[in-house]
Amino acid sequence: MAADYSINTGEVRTFGTVDYVLFVLTLLVSAGIGVFYAVWDRRNNTPQEFLLGGQKMQVVPVAMSLMVTFVSSLTLLGYPAEMYNYNTMFWWLVVSFLLSVGGAAFIFIPFFYRLGITSTFEYLEMRFSKPVRVIGSVMMIIQTLLYMAFLLYAPSLALNAVTGINLWGCVAGMGVVVTFYTTLGGMKAVLWTDTFQAGVIVAGLLAIIIRGITVQGGITRIWDIADNRSRILFDDFSVDPKTRHSVWSMVLGAGCFWLALYGVNQAQVQRCLSCPSVSKAKLAMLVSLPGLMVIVSLSCLLGVIMFVFYSDCDPIKFGLISKFDQLVPLYVMDTLGSLDGLPGIFVSAVVSGSLSSLSSGLNALSAVTFRDILEGSGWKSSSEFKSTVVSKLLVAGYGLGAVGLAWVVSQLGGILQALYVVFGILNGPVLGVFTLGMFFPWANAWGAVVGEIVSLAVLLWIGLGALLNQVTTPMNPTSTVACNWTAMGVSTTTVSSLNATAILAVNTTVAGDIAESEAGMLEPLYRMSYMWYTGLGMIIVWGVGLLVSFITGATDPSSLDPRLICPLVSKLLPCLPLSCRERCYCGVPHKQAKAGSETGLSTLKSITSNEETQGIQDLPHSNGHVVSQSANHDLSNCYGHVVSQPANHDLSYNDGHVASQPANHNLSHLIESEIVVRL
Repeated sequence: MAADYSINTGEVRTFGTVDYVLFVLTLLVSAGIGVFYAVWDRRNNTPQEFLLGGQKMQVVPVAMSLMVTFVSSLTLLGYPAEMYNYNTMFWWLVVSFLLSVGGAAFIFIPFFYRLGITSTFEYLEMRFSKPVRVIGSVMMIIQTLLYMAFLLYAPSLALNAVTGINLWGCVAGMGVVVTFYTTLGGMKAVLWTDTFQAGVIVAGLLAIIIRGITVQGGITRIWDIADNRSRILFDDFSVDPKTRHSVWSMVLGAGCFWLALYGVNQAQVQRCLSCPSVSKAKLAMLVSLPGLMVIVSLSCLLGVIMFVFYSDCDPIKFGLISKFDQLVPLYVMDTLGSLDGLPGIFVSAVVSGSLSSLSSGLNALSAVTFRDILEGSGWKSSSEFKSTVVSKLLVAGYGLGAVGLAWVVSQLGGILQALYVVFGILNGPVLGVFTLGMFFPWANAWGAVVGEIVSLAVLLWIGLGALLNQVTTPMNPTSTVACNWTAMGVSTTTVSSLNATAILAVNTTVAGDIAESEAGMLEPLYRMSYMWYTGLGMIIVWGVGLLVSFITGATDPSSLDPRLICPLVSKLLPCLPLSCRERCYCGVPHKQAKAGSETGLSTLKSITSNEETQGIQDLPHSNGHVVSQSANHDLSNCYGHVVSQPANHDLSYNDGHVASQPANHNLSHLIESEIVVRL
């Protein structure tokens, strides 16, 4: 190894001038995009424009934003550290993306898009009741605030390790920058900064991986050494839920985890709702999938390369760094430190990952609070301009709140597992209540509320029990035999004893972790892999929710608006005979709805041909579905219900808003198949 590596010198390299310039440029470009859209759209000060980009966003920026919203600095720092400390079983995560992103694209996104909603939690009130909506919204707000706190802390920790910049000064600085451009530019700024930052992330990963492979003699040598040191493992098919990472926990358990993020999480769904049609929303989701898998795979490969580099001198035991989350920036400075600018590119990638996710979270929090908490409680603004100002103030407030919470997450240990535990606990009840409403027509509001509460309580019990009882999984052993202890001021006579002590510590830790703790009989429950938390929470909501629903009086499926129930069997098995699919509707009138939609489409086309002589306008009807309104005409809506709308009359929305409808308006996009509800 080169003499100037940290494990030989005992000193960590720091940024050079070029590195600082590139890093600052990354922040300036992100802020500049926000300023640009603030000026460009200064005349479009409406909540729709600010929160959804006017529903005019195209596939590429939406796909890039979907790709990096939850693949952030935590991925770039946490995934390689996972490979270093354990093995490559975590790499199976890319397979879970096929299930989660595919399910979101073909089931959840079309379902929400065709409801015409801004916040996903509006659906919970349509299907159940306002309390269910509020509970879900509050859980999402807590979850996103904690996530943003992780995102502020992780890259700041990286910068602190490699540059000496004050940790908390960096947290505050990043928080101010992302709050600034999100507040000014809204959804458009978020999507285009995410697109820019996605490029920076990929460039940073490729730079460090190519350099690492070159320095260490090729990928074959790297893979062989990692395999000999028990870091290459892909065939753990254990069905024991206590196994930290098995094929099943990584594909099925993580699949549920990521389905909650891509299928019902406001940040992701809101991006899809910014597309002009449901087909483009689905395409954006699918386009993001290959990029998502590539970034995760590159991050895992980086972990393997990094382990081989430090295989004979663990930086933690050597005293170079204090946390495994600092491994990646240390490795970057060791291998790229002699090349001006490249460390700056990678750290810019880490920071870009956080900024992209932070801006998405802030935008989502603003939408949920505005729609579900303020408007849901009866608050009304006198103008759209004031509503937009309120939305921007919410962004600013949540940005400051995330900065404060960053200190809390700094006390939680390794960022990757801590993030999955926190998200798993909160994802489970949220995914459970959405799927309870979408797939089980008998569920009622009582079942949804009780199911959510019980699920959250059980997951908190398991998660906090594991934390308080210090239930951990032993890491794979590391070595310090090649460390230059004399550079750390240690005499050569004590080096052998230090190595022996390190080996003993590893063995003692393993024995301690395996031994039964004070948890007693509950220990197997606390040892359950955190990857199963979301799936378990969802199943608890289903079981408890249905039980309570039948006890308190199950909902009659035939009484439900079919828009609120997803015909899952028809979507998954469209080749089944029609009679079989109809039996799977469980009494929900999907057949009548489909007939109504076809009648509605025929009527709309007829009206369109007379556009020049009739006063026509698009209207969101019954929770956001579009119904054409011509002067003094009756019109079947997308489900066959008749709506009479004479000229210059008011139409009340299902959520209480009133819109005046004068005649002689243009018809826009009315007969697109994406707007007419099809099942």
